[in-house]
Amino acid sequence: MAKLLIKQVRSTIKRPANQKKVMESLGLRKINHQVEHDATPSILGMVNKVKHLVSVTEI
Repeated sequence: MAKLLIKQVRSTIKRPANQKKVMESLGLRKINHQVEHDATPSILGMVNKVKHLVSVTEI
């Protein structure tokens, strides 16, 4: 299964609560924080919801 490197590039300040919860669920806390996840449908859906706040690279 493919791995994704997800990096937070924008702040969650002044964002809707559901987007903040998605960022927390992905494990992202600060700008430039990176996490690695498997490319499952649930993770891809979460990334799609906050695509304007993160950058995604495939490993």
